[in-house]
Formats: sequence, structure tokens, C-alpha cells
Amino acid sequence: MKVSVVVPTYHEESRIESFLRQFERQTLPRSEFEIIVVDGGSTDRTREIAARHADQVVLQTSHGIGGARNDGVAVAHAEIIATTDSDCLVPDDWLARIVQHFEDPRVVAVCGPDGPLERSLKARGIFLVVRAVIRLAALLGLFATGGTNSAFRKKAFLAVGGYRSLPHSDDIDLGARIRSQGRIVYDPALYVRLSVRRLEKQGYMRTLLLWLRGDLKVLTGQPIEAADYARQKY
Repeated sequence: MKVSVVVPTYHEESRIESFLRQFERQTLPRSEFEIIVVDGGSTDRTREIAARHADQVVLQTSHGIGGARNDGVAVAHAEIIATTDSDCLVPDDWLARIVQHFEDPRVVAVCGPDGPLERSLKARGIFLVVRAVIRLAALLGLFATGGTNSAFRKKAFLAVGGYRSLPHSDDIDLGARIRSQGRIVYDPALYVRLSVRRLEKQGYMRTLLLWLRGDLKVLTGQPIEAADYARQKY
């Protein structure tokens, strides 16, 4: 077992099967990775459907989306933990590329860019700018280890205490802390597409500015207040 894929879910019965079946196309052999779905208490058929395709389906006990990922890591069997969300589309060589990066023992984390599943010009334009900023930040040594498209060495993840209970930006916070354990790699070819349905509902600029403000607070050591929380059904 080389990789444990941890996926938080909440009320995703309409999407969870198609999401999980995409892993049948991974170039990494199925025997070399496991899928762990951590459900946040869905009252629909999310867990029932997920159980047909995932190796483990567990009920979340920790707080927040970062807590859901911590719960997944707690039951993971592999040394490498990959994270994404249940409304994402990952490339067929996603896990194989992640494993290849971790062949370097100095590497403790790997991350890549995101783009929209939806084809609207607005969404594509906004994410083009976001990707440019993230790539520039990576060149400067600041890595956006987003929960939709990152992987960590389990030992390093546990050494820094995993995800902290923050209202948001906990994934960026983890990346900032795990740097103390070794090298982080940004791979532009690890391109994951995600649904922007929540961004469209909440407003692109409002949500992106909220995330940016939270990320800057994390990187500068300022506390994130509960009022900053962008509540989502993930």
C-alpha cells in the first residue's frame, strides 16, 4: 500500500459514485492505494453509495474539514496521504506522479494547481489568475497546500500535529508548518479540476478575498476569527 486517499464528504449522494469511480482509471495499480471517505454526518445516501467503491467509510468525529482529514489519516494504512474533495476530477496519473515525487526522501509534501470543472469564462479567468499567483508564491517558497490537491508524508504530517482547528485556511496553515520537516514540491502537472458551484453561490470575490485574508493571517501568525469562517457543505 503506497497511498491513502482521504476524501471528506457531506450530502454528496448525487456525485460520490462518479467521483469514486474515476479512481478505476488511475495508472497506479488499485492494489497500491486505498480510498478513505470521511463523512460529516450526511442524512442522505452518501455513505451507502461510497461503501460500494471506497476501502473505508468512516463517520467524522473531529471538528471542521481539517478534522475530517485528520480522522482519515488516523485510519490510513499508507505512508503517503493524498487529499482531494468529492466534487473534484483528478488526472489519471495523479497518484502515480505523487508517488514518484516521494521517491526523494527529502520530500514531505506535494501540491498542484486547481481549475474549474464548469466551463464559464468567468470561472476560467479567475482561476487563471489564482494559478499564476500560487505558482509565483511557490517560486518564493510559499506553498498553497490546498485540500483539493495535496499529498503529505504521514510521519511528517503527524509530527506537526496534522490540521489545526481553524475556521478556514487550515490547509495553508499545514503547509506552512510542515516545511519544518523537509521539502515541498509544487507540480503544475498535478492539475485537479473542482466544482465552483459553491463559489458561484457565495460570490467569487467575497470568497476569494476571505480565503486570501485568512491565508495572509496564517502566514503572518495572526489568529483567524470565527467570523471569518466561510461555512460550506463539503
